[in-house]
Amino acid sequence: MAGSSWIRKMFEKGLELKRQHGVDAVCDFSLGNPDVPPPAKTKSALEAIAAEAVKPLGLGYCPNAGIPAVREAIAAYLARQQQVPVAASNVVMTVGAAGALVSFFRAVIEPGDEVICPSPYFVEYGSYCGHFGGVLKPVSSIADEGFRPDIAAIEAAITPKTRALLVNSPNNPTGCIYSAEDVRQLAALVDKTNAARGEGVRPLFLLSDEPYRAFAYDGATVPPMLPLTPYAVVLGSFSKTLSLAGERIGYVAVNPAMPDGDTLVSAVTLTNRTLGFVNAPVIGQRLATALLDETVDLEIYDRRRKLMAKVLSDAGIEFVMPRGAFYFFPKAPGGDDIAFVDALQDELILAVPGRGFGMAGFVRLSCSVDEKIIARSAEGFKRAVQRLRRP
Repeated sequence: MAGSSWIRKMFEKGLELKRQHGVDAVCDFSLGNPDVPPPAKTKSALEAIAAEAVKPLGLGYCPNAGIPAVREAIAAYLARQQQVPVAASNVVMTVGAAGALVSFFRAVIEPGDEVICPSPYFVEYGSYCGHFGGVLKPVSSIADEGFRPDIAAIEAAITPKTRALLVNSPNNPTGCIYSAEDVRQLAALVDKTNAARGEGVRPLFLLSDEPYRAFAYDGATVPPMLPLTPYAVVLGSFSKTLSLAGERIGYVAVNPAMPDGDTLVSAVTLTNRTLGFVNAPVIGQRLATALLDETVDLEIYDRRRKLMAKVLSDAGIEFVMPRGAFYFFPKAPGGDDIAFVDALQDELILAVPGRGFGMAGFVRLSCSVDEKIIARSAEGFKRAVQRLRRP
């Protein structure tokens, strides 16, 4: 509990402020809970699922790796997205992207193994690998270059104990999308490391956590990861893309070119079961499959992004315009993220300190809120900044 995340702390603070001042008075930018409605087709898809659900075993156990037809559909979807011939046998359906990561780490991590990730990062990565004795090693990104990964620093951080390089693009909390050249260099680093280790030595994996892949703006593209190295593994979910966060449906996809990749898939299938997940939710699997060619209305998120940029600019707050996801990671005026968060709370605005994501001096703001809330926060941001800048 001592390591409980700042996101959760701010969520609890938000509940307290809403009780005191009323829900409509609080501008809560603390949680990445997708609020845009699911695609319109969701209703008819659920009706079709309901018709099948009343049949014997309609909602019964399924194979631990997922419903075979679902794995086939997800594999075809990923083959188009990742530009490699993904097969159903390369895919395991999981309880969200979080369940995918936990199952993967249980399959490959031994106590003392290291997982490197660029910082700032989603804070629960540390718990996901730490449950099994893994050690998260954050490496600071280059903030002045839009939070791009510091390839040289990552290479310097690799040791014989390093088991995985975990990247998240589009990124939570920065909204950064890694360039094709940056991910190529990361993959080359993985291949270089594995070549030096030689055959028979536990390899270094490149893990790509991609729940925000669809959220790319201003013509930005998210490079595919699987073609870059045989040891690439893509993990994703439909929580954000389809606003199905509560359905907890995700996947692990192993590069079909990975040596002994079938063993890794079998291991993740086993840990998916023995961690108590058993199988990914059946309704969620069928629903995601029915909506594979759909997304939520991304224009809504883009409008919010542009409005938040105006609010921050008008308040004199420095930030890098996010190219993906639905977060902002602006600098804290004066450099103290806790002081800025406290000043915002006085204005009934909730943000999360950057130190909660491994990079102090910034704050995270989630744009998964109505535009009216973003607009209403404008004067509060200005007053908070003015208060911090008074001599």
